[in-house]
This record gives sequence, C-alpha cells and structure tokens, in this order.
Amino acid sequence: MLGPVILAASRSDKMRRFVSAAPGTKQVVGRFIAGETVEQVVPIVQDAADKGLEVTLDVVGEDITTREQAFAARDAYLELIEHLKGLGLGERAEMSVKLSMFGQALDGGHELALANVRPVVEAAAEIGTTVTLDAEDHTTLDSMFAIHEELRKDYPQTGCVIQAYLFRTEDDARRLAASGSRVRIVKGAYKEPAAVAFQDKAEIDKAYVRILKILMAGDGYPMIGSHDPRLIAVSQELARRAGRKLDEYEFQMLYGIRSEEHVRLAAEGHRMRVYTAYGTDWYGYFMRRLAEKPANLLFFVRSMITKN
Repeated sequence: MLGPVILAASRSDKMRRFVSAAPGTKQVVGRFIAGETVEQVVPIVQDAADKGLEVTLDVVGEDITTREQAFAARDAYLELIEHLKGLGLGERAEMSVKLSMFGQALDGGHELALANVRPVVEAAAEIGTTVTLDAEDHTTLDSMFAIHEELRKDYPQTGCVIQAYLFRTEDDARRLAASGSRVRIVKGAYKEPAAVAFQDKAEIDKAYVRILKILMAGDGYPMIGSHDPRLIAVSQELARRAGRKLDEYEFQMLYGIRSEEHVRLAAEGHRMRVYTAYGTDWYGYFMRRLAEKPANLLFFVRSMITKN
C-alpha cells in the first residue's frame, strides 16, 4: 500500500527537499494549499462566504523545534484573526490548530501549548468565532483532550477532532458527545501501528459509522469530515433518525477536493465548511493529502512528468 510509504516520507528531510524542488510540485500544492500568506487566503474566505460556505482555516506547520517558533505560530493565528475582524468575516470562518505547532512536543510542551493557544481562542471568541483542536498522532491525544477540556471551561464552543481508525475513539466519542462539545470526526491520516489503530479500510469505515451514531445520538455538535459519498449519505440518514435539524451538524471537506459537492450540500441547506490550509510550511500537510487518496498521488506524478 502506498499510503504508509507516503506517510513515512512525510517525516523525511531528504524527501522534503526532493519534493520541494520537483518541477510539478507548485502546481499540485496549489490544489490543496490556498496560499502562503493571510492576504492571499482572505479573498478565498470571502468567495466561500459568497457561495454560502463556511471555512476553517489552518496555518500549516508542525515541525516546531524551538519556543520562538511556537510563539511565531501563535502570532500567525492572531494576525489571521485581525484580518477576519477587519473584513467582518468572523462568523463565517473558524480556526483549526495543531498543538504541535504551538510547542506541544517541546520540554514543558503541554503547558506551553495551552499558554499559546489560549490567546488565539480568546481572540477568536471576540470576533464571534471559535477554534478546533486538530488530532495528531495517538501519542499526543491525551494532552490535546486535556487542553480541550481546560479551554472549554471558559470557551465551551472550542472544538476537537477524533479519528475513526483509533481503537480508543469510540470511548472518546461517548465522553465528548455527553459533554455537548463540537466534535469533528475524520478517518485519520497519520501512520499508526496495528496495536492502536485499524489498518483495513473496511474496518475503518465501519468504525466511522459506529462513532458517528454515538455523536448523532449525543448532546454535542457533530462535524462530519469526509469526502466519501457513502458516508455523507449515512450521516444524513443518522441525523434524520436522531431528529437533528440541518443546523445541528455540519459537513467538512478539504479545500481543493470535491468543490462542486461543497456547493451542492450548501444549496440543499446543509452547513458546509471547507478546511482551508495556507502557509509556507506545507510539506507535512501536503504529503498526508497524497497518502489519503491514490488519485492525488497520480495527479502529482502526472504534473511532474508534464513539467519535465
């Protein structure tokens, strides 16, 4: 399977240099990354709003090795919020953050990440929006959930992400559904060992549906992160059975993938949020998008050949 190989490559500095220098890379990266600067991404937020869509914005970058880099990540989100405030787009755009980018893996990282993310959550609340904590590999999740719980004491709208392929996730879903929090469910895009995660696609899909049933039946706000037409249809049916109105859950899809479906769901009255990443440190995010779907990798290879 190519997926695990690509995910392993996402941690390789040698592959990072090779992919970054490849002639076709810029064209393909542009499919998944909305731009490098906040000035480039704000018009995309405005365009999405004009189409009846909402967005969640991710300033890409995970390989943080110093506290100064973690502070810079915090400041990048605060700059983004200032731009959204000035344009009155706060209600259409939330933020997604990876705590590794806020220093979670450094010495004293749990406290550092909490201290860095809190002002971002506060600033987001001031302009009428919120923040969702992205899930990363399984070793980081206890820290992420603890930070999520702490932030929700003052900002209960703070969201978090759970990953269907992890064995632990059904229990996490029950706890989160009972607490009434905003929960995005995704299949999972990190290379995880068989000791903690399903490896078979069919098993992951079954787990996704089981977890979605828990979320739909609970007190929280489910956010369905999937491009899979079958899972989207299942989500709609489970929401109907649970008696949920269209504004009591939402769909989320990645920028650059199934864009016509984004507009179709919004036109049907669904809340449709586009996960929109931007920034210069795009490599890890980009490689996970290639790993998720073989067609993405073929598109990349074809572009490289064409440029050559």
